Amino acid sequence: MELTSEQVDIRKAAREFAEGEFRERAREFDEKEEFDLSIWKKACEYGFVGAFIKEEYGGHGLGFLEHSLISEEFWRVDPGCGQSILSCTFGSEMVQAFGSEEQKKKYLPPLVAGEAIIGFGITEADAGSDVASLKTTAAKQGDSYIINGSKMFTTNGCIAKYVLIFCITNPEAKDSHRRHSVILVETDRPGYEANKIHGKMGIRANNTAELSLNNIEVPAANLIGEEGNGFYQLMDFFNKTRNHVAAQGVGVAQGALELAIAYVKKRKAFGKTLGHLQGVQFKLAEMATRIEAARGLYWRAAYSMDKGKPDHALISMAKWFGGETGVYVTNEALQLHGGYGYISDYDVQRFYRDAKIVEIYEGSKEVEKAVIAAELLKKVF
Repeated sequence: MELTSEQVDIRKAAREFAEGEFRERAREFDEKEEFDLSIWKKACEYGFVGAFIKEEYGGHGLGFLEHSLISEEFWRVDPGCGQSILSCTFGSEMVQAFGSEEQKKKYLPPLVAGEAIIGFGITEADAGSDVASLKTTAAKQGDSYIINGSKMFTTNGCIAKYVLIFCITNPEAKDSHRRHSVILVETDRPGYEANKIHGKMGIRANNTAELSLNNIEVPAANLIGEEGNGFYQLMDFFNKTRNHVAAQGVGVAQGALELAIAYVKKRKAFGKTLGHLQGVQFKLAEMATRIEAARGLYWRAAYSMDKGKPDHALISMAKWFGGETGVYVTNEALQLHGGYGYISDYDVQRFYRDAKIVEIYEGSKEVEKAVIAAELLKKVF
């Protein structure tokens, strides 16, 4: 498939924005484990944030492919900065798909306007990929829910204005997949506490927190979607966001490939530049081929989403292979830099560290393979 002229323009604009805003400060943000949110506000002004949010809720009504193209280009320049900006709407997909009209009009426009950040508390200390085993509870009391529990690895936990919480509302349900719901919690409510996680391997500029939820009272009106339908809403949510993650893997791989090409064209060994050595050329060819294959997968997966016919297996293929490609290519890029990559070239080191998360969050590569296999076994050949 080919991109439309509009999609080509979006891709180019995203790359130019990232080059202008990330390049000079990426190392600073990585070392300090922080990000300048004025850049996020500027990205909102340019229309890069929440591009998939419908126009009636303040967005541009673009497709998930356009959002994924922006993700790729941002990560191509710097993953930490790219994640810090685009994750500011992480959870809005759930609100837009399942929220009431009142919730959409209240919570979505501020995200696009640069007035609010959202997060989503899913993972817990003793439950990661097995989301049906999460233990945070929301007990119904009159017209309110009382939430108790904790969450780990919550993106934007310290800086979000509101956070979605995946929690148990129907503990007696016989079907374990009917016990959970999604509830929006404003972070200024008593009982909400977020502690920043330091020392991450990668995407260090992006805020990640451990949440403590102690007797937080929220109105029943903050329920997103239907009570007891949280698991199925979450699976729909992951179908949308996993494609963005696939694009992240392609982006970090593309950026690492470009660093490697620039290096081997100037570095000499055995009387030639490294780029003239056949073994090096073969590495570059393999890296580029994997990137193109991963890019084609996420384009097709996003296209299926935008046509309203999500292909679960294809989405998981794109996410798994995109992550694997990011890890493979950044590893090869570091290898081509040799000792200089290990001790002095900070950009290729950072890309190497950043890439691994794509194989872990929003469904590990093992989870993606399980989804693919399950879809295959449903088919009658």
